[in-house]
Amino acid sequence: MSAVTSESTPASTPGPQGGGAGGSGRKGGAPNGFSFRDVLSGNGTVTVLAILLSLVISAVLIILTDEDVLEAAGYFFSRPMDTLAAAWSAVAAAYAALFRGAIFNYRGDTFSEGIYPLMESLTVATPLIIISLGIAISFRSGLFNIGGQGQMIFGAMFATWFGVHLQLPAGLHLLLVLIMGILGGALWGAVVGFLKALTGAHEVILTIMLNYVAIHLVTYFLYTPVLQREGSTNPVSDFLPSTAVFPLLFGDSFRLNWGFVVALVATVFAWWLMKRSSVGFQLRAVGANPDAARTAGVSVKRMYVVAMAISGGLAGLAGMSQVSGTEKMLNTDVAGSFGFDAITVALLGRSSPWGVFAAGLLFGALRAGGVTMQTETGVPIDIVLIIQSLIVLFIAAPPLVRMIFRLPAPGSLQARATADPVTQPTLAGAVAATTASADGHVAPADSATIGDADSSTTTPAEGDQR
Repeated sequence: MSAVTSESTPASTPGPQGGGAGGSGRKGGAPNGFSFRDVLSGNGTVTVLAILLSLVISAVLIILTDEDVLEAAGYFFSRPMDTLAAAWSAVAAAYAALFRGAIFNYRGDTFSEGIYPLMESLTVATPLIIISLGIAISFRSGLFNIGGQGQMIFGAMFATWFGVHLQLPAGLHLLLVLIMGILGGALWGAVVGFLKALTGAHEVILTIMLNYVAIHLVTYFLYTPVLQREGSTNPVSDFLPSTAVFPLLFGDSFRLNWGFVVALVATVFAWWLMKRSSVGFQLRAVGANPDAARTAGVSVKRMYVVAMAISGGLAGLAGMSQVSGTEKMLNTDVAGSFGFDAITVALLGRSSPWGVFAAGLLFGALRAGGVTMQTETGVPIDIVLIIQSLIVLFIAAPPLVRMIFRLPAPGSLQARATADPVTQPTLAGAVAATTASADGHVAPADSATIGDADSSTTTPAEGDQR
C-alpha cells in the first residue's frame, strides 16, 4: 500500500543542475527561463527589424537607379572605390533628405524652420491615424473592412454640408460638424454590417462596391448645388467658415491643428473600447471565434453591425478632420489613398490602438519626407511606397524576419529548456522524491509521475478523494 503525494516539491521549477526552485533549468540561464533572446524574438523586435530590412532593400534600389552610381560602375574593376563612394553618397543623401523632410530640418535658419517637417508629418498622419483605428477595430472583430475610403468620403460630405449651410457659434458649430462627420461614416459602415448580418454577404465585396458608390456620389453632389461652390464649374465645395474649422495648434507658422488632439483622443477611446469595455470584449470574442461567442450568448449579427458602425464612424471622423483641418473644403480627392493606406497601417500596428498610432506617425513621416527626398535628390517618391510595401510584407511574414536575423520563434527557448537532457534527470529526481511507499521505499523515477499513479499504488482513501 502506498500513497502518491504531489505537493512536496514544485517539479515544474527545478533549480539549475538540480539546485533549488526558481532557476531556469539550463546553464547560464536567467531566472524563470528568461533570456535576452526571448526579448529579441518578440513582436516588437520583429517590427523594428522589418522596418530596417525595408530601408536596406530600398537603399539597394536607390543605388541601382542612381546615375552617378551607374556611371562609376562602368569602370568598377579599375577603380571600385568610386562605385562604393557613389553608392554611399546616393543612399546617404536620399535618407538625409527624408529625415530633413520628416523629422527635423537641421539646415533651417530658425527653430520654426527646423521643426516644420515634424509638424507637417503630424499633420499628414492625423487623418491616417483616425481611419486606421477604425480599420483595426474591424480587424479585431473578424471583419476585413476595406471600405474606409467610402466611409471617409461620407463623413466628409456630412461634415461639409453642415459646416457650409449652417451658421452657429464657434464651439457649437465645430462640435456639430464633428458629430455629423462621425455619423456619416457610421451610417455608411453600418450598411455593410447590416447587409452581412441579414444576408451573409461578404464584407469585402460589400465595401468594394460601396466605395465606388461613395466616390461617384460625392462627384455628383459636387457638380450640383447640393455641395458645389456657387459660381464655380469645378467639383469643389464652398470653404468652411472659421466656426467650423479646427484652430491651429502652434500658430500660423504650421498647418498642425487640433485635429491631431482629436486623433489622440480617438486612440484612447479605441484602447478603452477594446480593452476595458464589455462591447469591446464581445467584439474580440466574435473576432476570435464567432461560434464560441454565439454559444456564450453574444449576438454575432449585432456585433457585426456595431463593429462596422464604429469602424465607419472613425473613418468619417478622419474625413471630417480633412475638411475641417487642412483642406477647409470638400473635393473629389478628399479621401485620396487614405482608405487603403489605413489597411497597411492597421496591419503594421497589429490592430493595437497604440501600435496603430505609432504606425500612423511613421507613415505620415514617410509621406512628408518623401516629397523632400524627391525634390532635393531626384529619388522618385515611389521609393517611399516601396518602403511601405516592404514593411507590410515583412510584418506579414515574421518567420522570414526571424530566419534572416536567426532569431528563435516565441516560446521555443522555453520548450527546448523543458526537453533539455540536463534538466530532465533533475525533473525526474524531483518527481521521484515525492513518491514514497508506506514502508519508506522509494519508487523508480521513471514510473513516478505526478498525478498519474496506477491503481496498484493508490490507496482507497486517495481514490475516494479523487
